[in-house]
Amino acid sequence: MGRIAIVGDVGGHSEQLRWVLRWLGARDSRLPEDLTVVQVGDLVDRGPDSVAVLDEVERVAGRWVQLLGNHEAQYLPGNTVFWPEPLAGDEVARLREWWSAERFGVASAVRTADGDELLVTHAGLTVAAWQELGEPGSAAEAAALLNQRPPLIWEVGAHGRDERAGPLWAESGAALHEPWLAYRGVVPFGQVHGHSALVRYTDRQWRCAGRVRQRATVDWHARHVRVRIGGRVFTGVDPCHGKTGADKWEPLVLNDATILT
Repeated sequence: MGRIAIVGDVGGHSEQLRWVLRWLGARDSRLPEDLTVVQVGDLVDRGPDSVAVLDEVERVAGRWVQLLGNHEAQYLPGNTVFWPEPLAGDEVARLREWWSAERFGVASAVRTADGDELLVTHAGLTVAAWQELGEPGSAAEAAALLNQRPPLIWEVGAHGRDERAGPLWAESGAALHEPWLAYRGVVPFGQVHGHSALVRYTDRQWRCAGRVRQRATVDWHARHVRVRIGGRVFTGVDPCHGKTGADKWEPLVLNDATILT
């Protein structure tokens, strides 16, 4: 057991990544011995220096779990590049090498100090995707199945806005939260995800339906949104850096927790 820090989308902001490493106690890119970092993907695009972000991740020494985001996935063989300012060939080759070498995972699972299991993915596991996986009863089982890279991980749905979307694309709210709120069975585990947020942090406006909002709480300083669903908690950790970077944000830190995958 130890500290687990779940770091939201970096989005090409190398200075934000360096800041969070220092905040977590890293020195010369070496993580503290008691710390494991899980980064939820979307290292690249939007910000000013995606190359420096990838360089920084390669320099990190210590326990670092790197998940795949849709912005990395677009550069993998067989996928369509959607970003209008795509990475150069050398960086595309680097991402493909990471994928081939299994440096990218699709999911991780964490057990908290209270014994709760949390599934960590880039965008969250929808009800439909969970059912397609065979309805795994634990976060560890779901993560193991997702890390076998089943075809469902590439599903976009209607631009990520319906529950057909896979764990790289599901949008907060309509795709992820509302179907789980409507699910009549037992919600098997909590989740932590990046990719999108239920709020706009810049002006503190909500971007979701009323019944999701009624179950949601926001940590405006850390830029975390928690939604209570069937006795579980779904936590969004995307700081929404955009092009300029967030003024204030924090990773989600779990003390006395254990990585299960």
